[in-house]
Parts: sequence; C-alpha cells; structure tokens
Amino acid sequence: MAILLPLLSISPKVMASSVDTSQRLPYTPHRTPPKKPLTSDSTLSFSPSTTRSNISVSDLLKREIPKPTQVKEDETYMGYDIWLPSAPKVEKPRSVFNAASLAYIGDCIFELYARRHFLFPPLSIEEYNDRVMAIVRCEAQDAMLQKLINDNILSEEERGVLRWGKNIVSGKTRTKKRAGVAVYNRASSLETLVGYLYLTNVQRLDVIMLKLGFCIGDSNLPIVERIEGTTR
Repeated sequence: MAILLPLLSISPKVMASSVDTSQRLPYTPHRTPPKKPLTSDSTLSFSPSTTRSNISVSDLLKREIPKPTQVKEDETYMGYDIWLPSAPKVEKPRSVFNAASLAYIGDCIFELYARRHFLFPPLSIEEYNDRVMAIVRCEAQDAMLQKLINDNILSEEERGVLRWGKNIVSGKTRTKKRAGVAVYNRASSLETLVGYLYLTNVQRLDVIMLKLGFCIGDSNLPIVERIEGTTR
C-alpha cells in the first residue's frame, strides 16, 4: 500500500538565504591564544634578528688534538718525516698494474715533489705554476732520467721498470707532438719508475728524488738549470 507524502515547495527566497556568499575568516581574529608554559626545550629563540650571530666558528671546528708522541724509527728517513700519502699495499705491482697505471700515479707523485720543492720561499700562484710546469714537462723529465742513467745510481730492477714503462702505448697528444715520441716515452718511463717506487719503496724514491735535486727547504735555483748543466 503506497503512502503519499506531502510535497514541499522550496521557494527562491529560501535557496538564496541558505547560500552564504560573504567571505568567512578561518579563525577568530580577536581570539587570544592560550599561553603555553615554558619548557626546557624552548630556551632558544628563533625570532629574526638584525644583529650578527654569536656562534663561534672556532668552537664549531674545535677538535681534540692528540698529544705528541715519539716517532718510530721506521716512520722517518734521513731526519725527515714520511710526508707522502700512504700507498696501497701491493707486493708485486707489475703483476697487478700495467705500466700506464704506474705512470698515472707516478705523474701525480712527481708533481707533488715539485710542488713541495718550490713551496719555500713563498711565491705568487703564477710563479708557483710556472716553476712546477717547467719541471713536469717531458723535456725536463727526460733530462732528469739521463742524469740518473749517467750517474749510474739505478739498480737493475729499476732499469727494468724503465724499459717496461718506455713501451707504454698511448694516443697522439699535443705533448707527444711537441716533445717528440722518443722524449715522451722516456718521460713516461721515469713516471712509471716513480709510481713503482711509491708503491714498493718510498725511502728509495726519496733517495732518487734527492739525487735529482728535489729538496724540502729553500730552493732558489731552478732544478732544470742544474740538470741541464750536468747533462750537457
């Protein structure tokens, strides 16, 4: 049995009054927020300030400095501390790396010796670069290699490393074109020897570099002039 419900007529006036077109604020503008009690976590103020911060950079960078200890005998050589970065422990570098890899690290170590040599007295950056670049050029390295050979201070093992490094196969470069293939190959063999001794015997590397004229202290006389004078 169907039940008839009375129809409700919705007048336009009611529809208009049910829609609020005025903009409402999402909060009560005159409401006073309750004060929060201060806790131990609210001791720092993060309000913007026009004054500089009182944070001490030295405190941020402060670290515990270890007490000086006595240097062991095997950590020094000829009165100098071992200053090069520690090399990876490789018993037989020639069986692990190819000659190009040893020349790669040898180039870096050779330049480090040159940079250390010219560190004192202080110079401008341009003069530092000029002096170091004059040492790491193929022509200078070739002259240094000739000095080592003429002075007959290399062992048979070291001469074998030189022969091994001389046969490095590389593409055409501006350096090779400028210096020539023979000079470039001999310079690469010297870098190979430096890399080999860096991995096997740093003390022996120091001896050879000191023989070439590299030093830690004052060095006003360019190495290239001394080397070229002995190879003429």
